[in-house]
Parts: sequence; structure tokens; C-alpha cells
Amino acid sequence: MDNTPERQRLLDLVVELILRDGVIDLSLSAISRAIGSNNRMLLYYFGSKQKLIDEASDVAFNSFPRLRDMFARLTAPGDLEERLLTAWDDLADPDSRPFVRLFFQRFGIALREPDEWVDFTEQVGREWVVALRDALVTEGLTPERAQSAATRVVALFRGLQFLLLTGVDPAQLRNSYRDAIRDLVS
Repeated sequence: MDNTPERQRLLDLVVELILRDGVIDLSLSAISRAIGSNNRMLLYYFGSKQKLIDEASDVAFNSFPRLRDMFARLTAPGDLEERLLTAWDDLADPDSRPFVRLFFQRFGIALREPDEWVDFTEQVGREWVVALRDALVTEGLTPERAQSAATRVVALFRGLQFLLLTGVDPAQLRNSYRDAIRDLVS
């Protein structure tokens, strides 16, 4: 991978673009125009529009410290219920919303173009469940119970994030999440 300053500059511009404008119907030509480059340069540095969007999305995710560090906090010592509540607070934080919007846009595109987005859908379908499952196993849950609980929590995360983006009161969502988590850990 070419890690030249020019590649990094272009990547940073694409990160700003997708967080500001999203990725729905964003062609390689539109990206090129918006960041003052051209298709050939972007293909040279990133290989494809998909690879560019994936890398820019990873960089964007890492620029949101609450999201980036969420699973590290989940595996830290302390009360499991509190750590799970903090995870929702991380996801629902207003500063995290640009990335949450970007995530759902990418997911929508992945549903429309499944063959091109296989890596993304596999990642979002498994990565968080596995990380949370591993954290729950360290809390003493059997692997089977931890897998089931992790799947439910991640499904709850996704559903509540969706509702958050539609304007549902964040306090209402936190209360619903808290109730579900209490049921889970009791």
C-alpha cells in the first residue's frame, strides 16, 4: 500500500466528504470532483471506489473516540450492566451521529449491491457480535449463552441506532435499552 502524503491527503478529504455528504449515489467521479482530484489518481492510490469508501469509513470510525474505544471499555473491569449502558451512551452520543448515519448508508448500499459489499456485510454481521461475545465469556457466561446475548445486544444496538436517526427521543431509547440490558444480565 502506498502511504505517500498525497494518498493520505486524498483519503482525509474523502473522509470529510463522506461524513458530511454521505455515500448514497456517490460515484467515483463525484468523489474526484468534490475533493479536487481525478478518477485515475483515486484508482491508482485505492484500487477501486469500494476500497476507497471502505478505507475512508475505517478512518472515519477511528476518528470517533467513543466508538473506537467502546469495546475496550466493554472488556474493562467493573459492573457489566454499567459497561453495557456506557456502550449505548457511546453509540448514541450526538458526536457519533455522523458515523452512525454513514454506517446505515453503507448498509443500505450493501443491501442494494450485495455482491460488491460482501466484506462489509460479513464484517457488520459478525465483528461486534464476536467482540461482545468474548467480553461476555470473560464475565462467566457459557460460550453459547454469550453468543446469544451478544447477538441480542448488537441487534438492539442497531435497532435503537436506527430509531435514534429517525428522531426518537434519546432518553426514551436509553430507558428501553437499560430495561433490556437489566433483563439480560439478571
